[in-house]
Amino acid sequence: MNITRENIDDLNAVLTVKIEKPDYSEKIENTLKDYRRKANIKGFRPGMVPIGLIKKMYGTAVKVDEINKIVSDNIHKYISEEKLEILGDPLPKQDEQEKIDFETQDDFSFSFELGLAPVFEVGLNKKTKVEQYEIIIDEKMRTGFVENYTRRHGEFIKADTSEEKDILRGHVVKLDEQGNAAGEGPSNDHASISIDVVKDEEFKKELVGKKENDIVEFDIKKAFPNDTEVAGLLNIKKEEAEKTEGRFRFTINEVSRFQPATVDQELFNRIYGEGIVNSEEEFMQKIEEEISASLSRETDYKLLQDLKKLAVDNTNMDLPEEFLKKWLLRVNENTTEELIEKEFDTFRHDLKWQLIRNRIARDNEIKISEEELQKEAENITRYQFSQYGLYYVTDEQVANYARETLKKEDDAKRIADKILEDKVLNQLKEMVSPKLKKVSADDFNKLFE
Repeated sequence: MNITRENIDDLNAVLTVKIEKPDYSEKIENTLKDYRRKANIKGFRPGMVPIGLIKKMYGTAVKVDEINKIVSDNIHKYISEEKLEILGDPLPKQDEQEKIDFETQDDFSFSFELGLAPVFEVGLNKKTKVEQYEIIIDEKMRTGFVENYTRRHGEFIKADTSEEKDILRGHVVKLDEQGNAAGEGPSNDHASISIDVVKDEEFKKELVGKKENDIVEFDIKKAFPNDTEVAGLLNIKKEEAEKTEGRFRFTINEVSRFQPATVDQELFNRIYGEGIVNSEEEFMQKIEEEISASLSRETDYKLLQDLKKLAVDNTNMDLPEEFLKKWLLRVNENTTEELIEKEFDTFRHDLKWQLIRNRIARDNEIKISEEELQKEAENITRYQFSQYGLYYVTDEQVANYARETLKKEDDAKRIADKILEDKVLNQLKEMVSPKLKKVSADDFNKLFE
């Protein structure tokens, strides 16, 4: 086995791997003997198939597998030992591969193209200016947070007379041409109509001011053009709803109205747990903290995007672009050269940022500990639980859920990337000169337009 490298330029190289029969013959023999022990071929007892027949049946396929495995393992070993920082994966030179005959050859030579990572200096320093935004908390935000809690913990109550936002529950039945309840056709004894989703404005107005036992008639396609809504109203399949039309009669059994929760001690206990918040003033302080945390995530995201762009735009870096386009085409079966050309600017930007991020992490010896992974997983878990209103989940439950999350490779990688991005962001803040700028929520949102 012999591996040599030819540097084409600073960004491209070719690895040549030469392999001879002694490098792989023993492994092939052992694999074929294992095949012989397990082979179940008609006319032969298990383990007694002639080795010649096994070689004839499987020899070439085993030879290809073993040689490919040896070549792949040794290439990765070489790259690791030589401390080569490559982009993408080694690409076999296809024109040479096509000339190889595994059945007749004993010695082989394989060539692989390598895309090398560039040498560069991050183009950020204290002269680099970047705005760090702070969103001003206003009364609209506070009111929105409070209303979200009161809605989330509200309930439906029975009302005497219907209003525009109410839900009417009752019996719906199809009418025949004479206006009588049809003997056949869809009906539902437990139907519900949300007044505000009705599309027929005249019918919508008619539904307001109704009481228990009142009766209304309507054209179902005019009131509910959406077949999904028709299916829900009549408790039928969507396929049936598509064919359903005509007039229907709705007899009201109950007027149901949503009533938001009252801002009181009962609400505080339901949100945060018994005795954690004991006054409206403390509740508003909690709201303020939650708004600040939410806004901080948004402004940190904006700062990271701005710093990413500054770092990429101000860092001189060449890439082996032709190699990368060839690699992208090879590893993505469903893509085309035209699509790669169209999306390559985005790919180039993302790759440059990844190289810059890794360089900053390496230069500053940024590492991620198991404790940090667990803590970040717990933070994400708490945030997810809060989205469902589960504010008083115990620390032990959060920790257990986070541990289970980290057992999933994709989730663990995503969380590790998040921690790395945060640490690199903090390091980038030290490298440049952020200028604090207070803005309204509306002005901040305009920055993304």
